[in-house]
Amino acid sequence: NQLYLQKDVIQRLMRCQDYLDSLHYGIRLKIFDGVRPLEVQRKMWTSMDTIPPIERGKFVSNPKFGSVHNFGAAVDLTICDSLGNDLDMGAGYDDFRTIAFPVKEAYFLKTGALSKKQYENRKLLRSTMKLQGFSSIPSEWWHFNAYPRREAQDRFGMLINESCRHRE
Repeated sequence: NQLYLQKDVIQRLMRCQDYLDSLHYGIRLKIFDGVRPLEVQRKMWTSMDTIPPIERGKFVSNPKFGSVHNFGAAVDLTICDSLGNDLDMGAGYDDFRTIAFPVKEAYFLKTGALSKKQYENRKLLRSTMKLQGFSSIPSEWWHFNAYPRREAQDRFGMLINESCRHRE
């Protein structure tokens, strides 16, 4: 499998890894997803057609507007330990339950559905990414944007399909 991201996004991720190395030798970023062609975005959007668009948009960006992933400027990732095991974040990657929502963490921490350790793991991931200017979204603990959508659109061409055709 290959993963594509904009060059400066990769450089920023490398600095995030350097920071993690300075905290604890052996913990690593593990990347799940990077650039996503608009064609794939459309298929993902359509496959969730039983979910109303307003709710669907919490999990998949409407292809009419595009996703920061379409520009190679968003990344889905976690942290794993020195043995390659994902740190426990209290919800898996691409888990669409509300326990995966960063904006709901205080509630789930209070109810005990999210442990302090799981919260601390999420907080470590967010703080590491924030050091290099990445921003998170309210509904996925694993998703980080290197740029706001408009800036990504202005800086980079949108990848339309896997044959690497771009829209200017």
